[in-house]
Amino acid sequence: MFVRKPFLWKCLGGWVFARSLSGGSGSRLDLAGIYPPITTPFNQRGEVDYQQLENNVHKWSKIPFRGLVVQGSNGEFVYLSSEERIEIVRRVRQALPREMLLMTGSGCESTEATVTMTQRMADAGASAVMVITPYYYRGRMDSSAFIHHYTQVADSSPVPVVLYSVPGNTALELPVDAIVTLSHHPNIIGLKDSGNDVTRIALIVHRTRKQGFQVLAGSAGYLLPSYSVGAVGGVCALANVLGEPLCKLEKLCLAGQWVDARELQYRLVEPNAAITRKFGIAGLKEAMEWFGYHGGPCRAPLLPLTEAERKELCDDFTSNGWL
Repeated sequence: MFVRKPFLWKCLGGWVFARSLSGGSGSRLDLAGIYPPITTPFNQRGEVDYQQLENNVHKWSKIPFRGLVVQGSNGEFVYLSSEERIEIVRRVRQALPREMLLMTGSGCESTEATVTMTQRMADAGASAVMVITPYYYRGRMDSSAFIHHYTQVADSSPVPVVLYSVPGNTALELPVDAIVTLSHHPNIIGLKDSGNDVTRIALIVHRTRKQGFQVLAGSAGYLLPSYSVGAVGGVCALANVLGEPLCKLEKLCLAGQWVDARELQYRLVEPNAAITRKFGIAGLKEAMEWFGYHGGPCRAPLLPLTEAERKELCDDFTSNGWL
């Protein structure tokens, strides 16, 4: 069983809290902490704006995140070419301090394509890969299919693999029994769960903790309750704009300061819902502009917010004291 050992290092003028997991003769990459699943900036011609991407990365690097997630759902990865996906990883790794993890979404619909993309992302500098469930033929995507898929990917991957369940986008959920089976694989180290179900997160933590398996909450809206049942961190869209408050919430939870943590969690619920369920990536990119980052347009067919939507989004942040 893995034993968590806290340590501190100094980074960019502030103390960053990190944890290592070690056991036996080897060690397992520790995922504990907060990650923004970063957006992909596009220019007005719809091309990836690599300069603005690097500018955003430099700003995020000054926040005590454990690392960044590139090409999660907020990265619009389904609209990127394979070459764009690899180049984005390469550019982010160059701009990101070495001590920060770079977790990259390498999932594709076929196992073969996922194996290839995973290898290429590792070569481009990924610390770990986050692999979304294949979902197009969802009627045949049962536990057996998922176990076979993820085992093949993990067997071939030169970096650790994190499972990614996001039923809001895929219309299917990675079954708990499949997660428990996969948690025994030495190269599958954790799960990002975006199912909005804390009871499920608690069950997964309970049934996998002897393997040193790590669960990350998939949203800022239930970060506190996820910590309370054993999650080690969160991959939160809201961290793109409110990174410091989310890292503060992490610190409060780890210190057992639950009253203060609860008050902060309350203030994060509405803005989080606004840039996830209500307005999605267009809302997140709009909010990024208000907080000093480059959001820019989404790639078609996603459309920008209307004026009425923009005002409603602003109200959700203002009424909670963030603007």
